[in-house]
Amino acid sequence: MTARGYHTSASASRTGFSLRRSHEEGARHPGARIDDSMLDQRQLPVLSVVVPARNEAPNLPQLIDEIVAALRPLRHSGTHGLSAFEVVVVDDASTDETSPVLMKLSDGCPELRWLSLATTAGQSCATAVGIRAARGTWIATLDADLQNDPADLVRLWKALPGYHGALGWRRIRHDVFSKRLISHWANQVRNAVLGQAIRDTGCSVRIFSRDMALRLPTFHGMHRFMGPLLLREGCNLIQVPVNHRPRQNGCSHYNLWNRSLCVIVDLLGVSWLLRRPVRYQVIRQWQSPEEIVESSLEDTVAARYCA
Repeated sequence: MTARGYHTSASASRTGFSLRRSHEEGARHPGARIDDSMLDQRQLPVLSVVVPARNEAPNLPQLIDEIVAALRPLRHSGTHGLSAFEVVVVDDASTDETSPVLMKLSDGCPELRWLSLATTAGQSCATAVGIRAARGTWIATLDADLQNDPADLVRLWKALPGYHGALGWRRIRHDVFSKRLISHWANQVRNAVLGQAIRDTGCSVRIFSRDMALRLPTFHGMHRFMGPLLLREGCNLIQVPVNHRPRQNGCSHYNLWNRSLCVIVDLLGVSWLLRRPVRYQVIRQWQSPEEIVESSLEDTVAARYCA
């Protein structure tokens, strides 16, 4: 299966921005958009992989190994090279050995950074914390349960040129039937209400601009609406098929209530947000003479130290 490209329509419909299939590049947007020249820049880091984790200690060693194994070869891969990356794990106040495991892993993995929250805040909050702590121009997200395949990040990264973000969609779900049925139903309802065509909003395998991510509203349940919210900002997105694996350790943190029923309330809120976007463009900026002089002095001092 091949990746599908989409872009937003020129105007907002009654149900929000519609997502239309296209093989052409969408209109330019003030937010970041990746191109081949950006992929070859030597930044540190270019990509930050954000992983929220709660009580996933048994999965973390394999997860970190797979992320590193997938991304390190991109450092010397030519056009789609990735000069540097980091892995930002947010420990959502785990009660198992997550923190000691991360501390041990960080000794042998220079790309790994991690944070621990004082109290459990949930996946959306942990993801937002990781995005704010990230230093990369681009953000990738993964779940910590090993059901996402880190190798798919390479596929999304190579599909990214010309787009503001790449969203994964799971071709074959390795979940119980009830979970797959609820997810299918939720995607259908979500797209009908929002007037979009995102195949799998619940898939955590994504790459998008950090600048764009920082514009998104933060709320509990936000992680299920990353695609729709990015579209709200006028992003041009591509959807890429990805793998999905059975859970090997631990148990799911979601049930019928926190995965389905409460999502209906969130959906109504997101639908309202899509109808109320705020967009503007600054065409002129004035600086007082004092600000200009102060800025010039700072530049002179910086240049002197650099020399």
